[in-house]
Amino acid sequence: MRAYLIINAAAYGLFIIGVAIGLIFPDLNALRAASLETDGTGELVRWLVTTPPLFALTILAVNLFRLSLLTIVLPSVIVPFAGLAFFGYWAVETGITLVPASPERWVVLIPHSLTLVIEFQAYILLLLGVYLLGTHWLFPRTVGAKNRRQGYVRGLQRLGLLALPALALLVLGAVWEAYSLRYFLNPLIELLL
Repeated sequence: MRAYLIINAAAYGLFIIGVAIGLIFPDLNALRAASLETDGTGELVRWLVTTPPLFALTILAVNLFRLSLLTIVLPSVIVPFAGLAFFGYWAVETGITLVPASPERWVVLIPHSLTLVIEFQAYILLLLGVYLLGTHWLFPRTVGAKNRRQGYVRGLQRLGLLALPALALLVLGAVWEAYSLRYFLNPLIELLL
């Protein structure tokens, strides 16, 4: 529980630090926005938002493979705790990217804040899993393992168990994000602005 709470504080804290950096240095936010337009992400999102089921599947694929698997899990099965550092960088960068630079973007944060909470909880479960993997791997005797190989296997088992609720949260987050951006955002902007 202690590790889970510390990881929670670190994940949300790094995101908030990213938001603060983006507010203090608005050029960084503009640079991130321009980069998303240049690489085609902005155009893809605008095209996908009109088809929520496809948009949800795309969000799920990106969150599951790019962030969960490639950023958090795979680095940690090679180098203990590496996913924690990579996620930390991603959290700060995401905070910079999501800084509300206009009144419309402040309104976007209303439904998107729930998306952040859901998806961050999924990532935090995976981060807890890679933390347990690292501690079991490096300190096998603390979990009753005979050697590091056995500690590694036990850590992978714990990571696998935590990956199941993380997957459920990623599915929920993708569905909420896709449908909220499609159906709630424009009426909310019209109501508040």
